[in-house]
Amino acid sequence: MKLWQKEGVTTAEQIERFTVGRDREMDLYLAPFDVLGNLAHAQMLETIGLLTDHELSLLNDELKAIYQDIEEGSFVIEEGVEDVHSQVELLLTRALGNVGKKIHSGRSRNDQVLVDLKLFTRDRLWRVAEATQRVFARLIDRSEQHKNDLLPGYTHLQIAMPSSFGLWFGAYAEALADDMLTLQTAYRLANRNPLGSGAGYGSSFPLNRTLTTELLGFEGMHVNVVYAQMSRGKTEQTALTALAAIAATISRMAMDICLYNSQNFGFLTLPDALTTGSSIMPHKKNPDVAELLRAKTNRLKALPMEVTLVMSNLPSGYHRDMQLLKEILMPAFDELLDCLDITEFMLEHIQVKTNLLDDSKYDLLFSVERVNELVLQGVPFREAYQTVGKEIAEHTYNPPRTLHHTHEGSIGNLGTELIVDHMAKAVAGFGADRAQNAIETLLGRSR
Repeated sequence: MKLWQKEGVTTAEQIERFTVGRDREMDLYLAPFDVLGNLAHAQMLETIGLLTDHELSLLNDELKAIYQDIEEGSFVIEEGVEDVHSQVELLLTRALGNVGKKIHSGRSRNDQVLVDLKLFTRDRLWRVAEATQRVFARLIDRSEQHKNDLLPGYTHLQIAMPSSFGLWFGAYAEALADDMLTLQTAYRLANRNPLGSGAGYGSSFPLNRTLTTELLGFEGMHVNVVYAQMSRGKTEQTALTALAAIAATISRMAMDICLYNSQNFGFLTLPDALTTGSSIMPHKKNPDVAELLRAKTNRLKALPMEVTLVMSNLPSGYHRDMQLLKEILMPAFDELLDCLDITEFMLEHIQVKTNLLDDSKYDLLFSVERVNELVLQGVPFREAYQTVGKEIAEHTYNPPRTLHHTHEGSIGNLGTELIVDHMAKAVAGFGADRAQNAIETLLGRSR
């Protein structure tokens, strides 16, 4: 029997299939977090007299055993059991009888789902942050390694001015540092406790919400119980917006790699492990990894809009529409983490071509250097501009190939240490240690 089901009332199989959908599959993502929420809730119930010390001890032991089963991969949601919350409560009741049934006091399935989702989202956002830091570190390393290797810079896909691989790798590193701020915002929104909000209208039990906030390592609580329920959808959308920001950065870099690897550009070489051949053309080395990376990350960019459309025009309170958000949110983390892993691998093995700008076809890249050369001799900029334009037209232009870029963030002064500091401050703003320490304490483990 379901948690909400009345005696003698059954649900048609067709309705059951339609309403449950992929929920049981998605709920396996939530299993460890449901146990954590139960551990905190049980401790709180004991402090307000709804559980005895002995009952709490029994529940703690059984919940930790379930958590271990989840870690070992042996936890399942049994056939006929509606969701992960029902499965955990069923296991507690089988093992402990009436003591297991007491765990739901002062709680609705609404705030139980919410706290599970908050804990899951917080955990996955931090995993994304860690993976993003690894890609960032690889980009910084390659930027410094190739700071003296020049690269054509483009505007409108026309050669513009000299760039460098140091600038190119560093640009994507700084982009990820900015993306980390968006990720931090999503993390901090997920890092608020909804437990105790019940079905959205609180409880007549004297629940200690501050205690469960501390036990679960949340930064704070969603204070207003109505708003706690309204955060459903908002949390998912903000998280997916952060994932989409990182995806957009990776997608753009993947496109660059596809272009730069082509024979028409020829700036980069991908090793055989990152390419595939053709069934008919024996010369082909296709950048399939970069192309799939581009497609996968482009698809992730659409997900915030999916959440927006599901939540459109919903009034306050819980609605079953929100169940579908799990199917949008949860696989997205797996997809982006996989993309970040392959990006790190690709950045490690990509090969840069040197001395690119020695080719005469890039002579015009140095036209601004020639203009600046004249300006330094006292010629007004507009006049110098006209002079160089005339030189180019009359084929008397002689490109000055020695560069003198010294300001912050330029070819000769990448400002790497400033970008690294930007990333470090963004990461520090998560406050992830507090959450991780609280969870280990709740499970009776030491870090």
